[in-house]
Amino acid sequence: MNPPRKFWTRWRVRTGYPIAAIYWLLAAPTFRSIVIGGVITAFGLLVRGAASGHLRKDQELATTGPYASTRNPLYLGSAFLAAGFIIAGHSWWAGLLVGVYFAVSYYAVIRDEEENLRKRFGAAFDEYAARVPAFFPGFPDRSSEPSSPPRPPTEMFSWAQYRRNREYQALIGTIAGLGVVWLRMWLRARFGY
Repeated sequence: MNPPRKFWTRWRVRTGYPIAAIYWLLAAPTFRSIVIGGVITAFGLLVRGAASGHLRKDQELATTGPYASTRNPLYLGSAFLAAGFIIAGHSWWAGLLVGVYFAVSYYAVIRDEEENLRKRFGAAFDEYAARVPAFFPGFPDRSSEPSSPPRPPTEMFSWAQYRRNREYQALIGTIAGLGVVWLRMWLRARFGY
């Protein structure tokens, strides 16, 4: 793995804290921007939640549910979260900061994760990667495929798996984050800060 990618893979979360603080200082949220951003983050949480209920980390290659349309639905959901916060912040500079941070860090993380999956699952991952796009969802043509039998329970969404993957933390973090953006709006309105 190249050094910049290794840095972002390892330090993505830690570098996110100062980025969040700078975003907060640059943000100029309005009621409308927070509502619109909140709707977009809710969609991102749904995408992440659906993916998390299909992901059995370190056990099997996830290829069902959202993983049938994109190899990285968790990160796609995170992109919607980032977009929601960009809109909620209502500031070009804050938005640019979040957008660049997301693009750089998640590109590195996705590349690293795919290398690890290729090492772990070999040909199965290569076949999966050949038919499913890395990030932006694709919709495979199944018209020529024979009708498939009902899916086994392991291929269906699981609330237990959602909890095991601790995806509820994304929900809590998003609510807290939007609350902090709301606080920024209140401080600007009340004190001009």
